[in-house]
Amino acid sequence: MSGHNFLIKQRFAPMVNRYEIWSVDARWQPTAMLGFAQQKRMKLREEVTFYTDDSKRTVLFTFKARNVLDIRSVVDVYDGAGRTIGEFHKDFAASLLNSTWLIDQAGQPQVRGQEKSPLYAVIRRFTDLAFIPYDFVFFAQERPVMEIVRKWGLRDTYRCTVTAEEYDPRLLQAVAVALDALQNR
Repeated sequence: MSGHNFLIKQRFAPMVNRYEIWSVDARWQPTAMLGFAQQKRMKLREEVTFYTDDSKRTVLFTFKARNVLDIRSVVDVYDGAGRTIGEFHKDFAASLLNSTWLIDQAGQPQVRGQEKSPLYAVIRRFTDLAFIPYDFVFFAQERPVMEIVRKWGLRDTYRCTVTAEEYDPRLLQAVAVALDALQNR
């Protein structure tokens, strides 16, 4: 199992979306918290800050949309000092049938991620059934980069399997949280 595999656990809280990021062992059991993310709901410009823990004293990285309420907006990911790590955005045209995300990191091939099942993607467009699998696969030039599998429950948990360690784990963690936080916008 790759050292970059991680879990995203959604935490319930009124008025904010909260997420815990965990490193995992070979059985997908959490071993150490990698970060804590918080997104305020109802903001005009999407922004999520990732901290070392829920005390929110130390910022690890952030993501922020370039534009206000724009379905085609690029989302930039910055390290704790404000330097760019990479960016991602939803491919609006391709997402009409199958949600599609593009990830860019300097010096690496562009990553394209889509829902694993085109059938479930189409069904999701016409229903609010929460039990439909919501899994994504990401490739760069036909090489697997990451797979995200949602484990449905009272609070969603996402298993993130990383197979291309040359991509910054913070960028991949940001995308994994964004799939939950921004997907239906």
